[in-house]
Amino acid sequence: MDYLLSIDAGTTSVRAVVYDFALNVKASAQKEFRQIYPSPGFVEHDTGEIYAAVLHVIRQAAASLDAKRIAGIGITNQRETTVLFQKDGRAVHNAVVWQCRRSADICRQLRERGLEKIFSEKTGLVLDAYFSGTKIRWLLDQDPQWQATAKKGCLLFGTMDAYLAFRLTGGRSHVTDFTNASRTLLFNIHEKRWDGELLEILGIPPAMLPRAMPSASDFGVTHGVDGLPDGIPILSLIGDQQAALTGNLGFKAGDVKITYGTGCFMLMNTGVKPYASPSGLLTTLSASFDGSPLYCLEGSVFMGGAVVQWLRDGIKLLKSAPDSEAMALEARDIPGLFLVPAFTGLGCPYWDMEASGTLVGLRRETTEKEIVKAGLHGIALQVHDVYREFRKFPDIPKRTIRVDGGASRNNYLMQFQADMLDAELERALNVESTALGAAILAGSRAGAFDYQKAGGLVGKDRSFLPRLDAPSRERILSNWEKAVQAARSYKPQRR
Repeated sequence: MDYLLSIDAGTTSVRAVVYDFALNVKASAQKEFRQIYPSPGFVEHDTGEIYAAVLHVIRQAAASLDAKRIAGIGITNQRETTVLFQKDGRAVHNAVVWQCRRSADICRQLRERGLEKIFSEKTGLVLDAYFSGTKIRWLLDQDPQWQATAKKGCLLFGTMDAYLAFRLTGGRSHVTDFTNASRTLLFNIHEKRWDGELLEILGIPPAMLPRAMPSASDFGVTHGVDGLPDGIPILSLIGDQQAALTGNLGFKAGDVKITYGTGCFMLMNTGVKPYASPSGLLTTLSASFDGSPLYCLEGSVFMGGAVVQWLRDGIKLLKSAPDSEAMALEARDIPGLFLVPAFTGLGCPYWDMEASGTLVGLRRETTEKEIVKAGLHGIALQVHDVYREFRKFPDIPKRTIRVDGGASRNNYLMQFQADMLDAELERALNVESTALGAAILAGSRAGAFDYQKAGGLVGKDRSFLPRLDAPSRERILSNWEKAVQAARSYKPQRR
């Protein structure tokens, strides 16, 4: 028993990675799936397509080794994405993706009722369509029978970890972990339980919820999975951003990581103390190896690497994502040119569901190269706005910022980010830290190694030091603030 299988169910693709007990990658496979946009602001996934993709990558990754030697499985996943499914595993509706804004009116109504404070105090979150709770409410409203079925426990809710664990165990385990539960607006992060008062406010039946457990736990065993023998234990479930913090060895208070995936997510380990932010940071649970409380502050940017995807697939300015680096290096410097990628509103610290994607400062000499450069700048400047809020907690020790995720491979973006943060960035040798974090948890649970010694098994690639002078930095940031104001002030009539 000398392998660990990590399943990384992301927003645009799924991956399976097989590690040995020294955390070397022995095999991997990846498969993209469709993004479904049924209406403006609506984002969905076909859960059947995702599960088929998971089976596909498992078969590919396990084809070159003896699957009976897999000691355990770890699952990490896109968080907040909401699935309602029956006990036979079939979803009754497409998954409602974390980026989807369809429940914005429900959030607005809750705020008008003066309920934001109670949600914030208990969950550490803000009332935003980003989170699962209001998505569940929207889905239950689509069919009068679903509410009654859910009360009987015959219609189940899960974030993607819970849905995949249910399918992989042949319907025998309806489970989630604390990190994913803490992203639902339904979970009391102080008492680590589903909160009856919040469930009542949203009208969500407790019978439809999975059992919430520590991230490293015995979540069930495989049963009837094509490509895997029965009986392989699932030993970790964890939301992707907390998994990335674990994969970046963020075990101590003050450890910070930024993941550049579809979105950008900055997490700071705050240890056993939950810090409340008055300015838009979220308080959330992190991975704990022994079940004790472990908290993080988090800032979420909705459009990170997805900006590059849009430049490539949406408006066809790129042939491939890596081309963005060369184009940015070749582009002219046009002061005041900014792309504010508020395509699904703005996340932290603004939490503005109505903000619009905005390109400002166009001039006659602007070409596709300058727009691509502005897109990369828009990613880094959003991250700056989040990091500015982290700096307001002086009693938490700050350390070198670790970066990972696909877009962190872009050296131009990382250097510009270091310049804007005026901080050193350290890029992981393995930028896919989410899968690694799930493997570290599963390996620790399996007894393969002590997680505290995992640092000797994980290397770094390179560091980026700030090199921009302060006046230039402040000029860019001042103009960026004006661009964000433009994106937030433009409120088109939609009906």
